[in-house]
Amino acid sequence: MSDMSDDIKEILINKSEIRKKVKQIGKKISKDYEGKELMLVGILKGSVPFMADLLREITIPCSMDFMAVSSYGSSTKSSGVVRILKDLDFEIEDKYILIVEDIIDSGTTLSYLIEYLKGRKAKSIEIACLLNKPERRKVKVEAKYIGFEVPDYFLVGYGLDYAEKYRNFPYIGILKEEIYK
Repeated sequence: MSDMSDDIKEILINKSEIRKKVKQIGKKISKDYEGKELMLVGILKGSVPFMADLLREITIPCSMDFMAVSSYGSSTKSSGVVRILKDLDFEIEDKYILIVEDIIDSGTTLSYLIEYLKGRKAKSIEIACLLNKPERRKVKVEAKYIGFEVPDYFLVGYGLDYAEKYRNFPYIGILKEEIYK
């Protein structure tokens, strides 16, 4: 097996930039939700590295849960059809919900998810995303906490994948076109 880092055209956001940004977001969340019952809801699988690091930076008591949602299948573009593969294990009524996502792309999945969760009587539902790709937006979705605005490249690393690979890279990289075309 060859070194998969050869598949990376360029490192867009390095490990220390990510660490610094996650620390800032965690500090802001801790301040904004002080005295409130906060629950982080990570969207599997991409959010896992961001969620784990963010959780360590939040200084107030909070709980966490996960959902698995799919709108991509094995494609590189969202199909627009959202399926819930794993629902929450815990009730969210009267809690402040912070959806933790690796990237907001078309917005289709998050828009669906917010509507889906609204019926469960949470006090509020907000979004924290590491990456925001506004050029690709098809549905209006606003994140309260955004790490980085990124251009419309195929990005991998720090949870982001292509065909379940590259998630373990400690940085965000631009995948070479010949890998996914």
